[in-house]
Amino acid sequence: MIALLNGRFLPQEQALISVLDRGFLYGDGVFETIRVHAAHPFRWGQHLEKLLRGAAFLRLRLPCTAEQLRAFADELIRINRLSQGLIRVTLSRGVGQRGYSPQGANTPTLVMVPFPEVSAAGGTRPRWRLRTSTCRVAAPDPLAGFKTSNKLRQVLARAEAEDSGADDGLLLTAEGHVAETTSANVFWVVNGAVSTVPSSAGVLPGVTRAAVLELCSALGIPTSEDLITLEALREADGVFVTLASLGVVEVVELDGQPLRQSPLTTQMRQAYEAALERECRPTGPPAPSTAPPG
Repeated sequence: MIALLNGRFLPQEQALISVLDRGFLYGDGVFETIRVHAAHPFRWGQHLEKLLRGAAFLRLRLPCTAEQLRAFADELIRINRLSQGLIRVTLSRGVGQRGYSPQGANTPTLVMVPFPEVSAAGGTRPRWRLRTSTCRVAAPDPLAGFKTSNKLRQVLARAEAEDSGADDGLLLTAEGHVAETTSANVFWVVNGAVSTVPSSAGVLPGVTRAAVLELCSALGIPTSEDLITLEALREADGVFVTLASLGVVEVVELDGQPLRQSPLTTQMRQAYEAALERECRPTGPPAPSTAPPG
């Protein structure tokens, strides 16, 4: 497939960065993963806003305008014929001097990579089993609200989960409250209401999380942002997670214990998939490419 590297469209195997890039050396960067549906990036504006907020927090400079970035994304989708899948946008500080000081790193690295949709075996909808991780989330942590390129806690938690045969790892706060999985926000259902963890608990508030909260409001489903213990999560009427790559995913098992299944989970998944169709539906003939030549 074709990737974007600093304004150039190249085969992925040729899109190479320097071994001195600070994104490689220190995880000095931010990224966003964006769902592509019907060849359209879902909720691009919200993802862009998150990317820019993260870049501003890390004092990174986007080496193009927001309009150019969108043009790059549209062109990447077009040339890869990516009807369904993901694009990941990564911005690093680029090459700088040795050491932690960012001085001298004045040319950011911008990478955009497409990924085709990964379907579950037999075309079935994924249903996850979670394993509680020994890793803990520090809250409040200003970095937790951004997708920085340093995600070692999530890597270790995912490795633990996979070693135990689970699909993802569940992270807790230092106080023992549920935070998030390595890749998703956590929701639970109790007495017909949908709840999720507040961002103040050290979680990364995702775009899909925001979409589900909006959909609940539109459907008249009560919502709240609350702290919850692991024991209380096990007793919920239903549990699901949200992430860009898969949308709404039901959780059927936690630490080997089966969880209750709520019809609200199915309703939220269907509402989310309907929103994908509605917001990504083509409204006319494809626009001509506006991306700068590679």
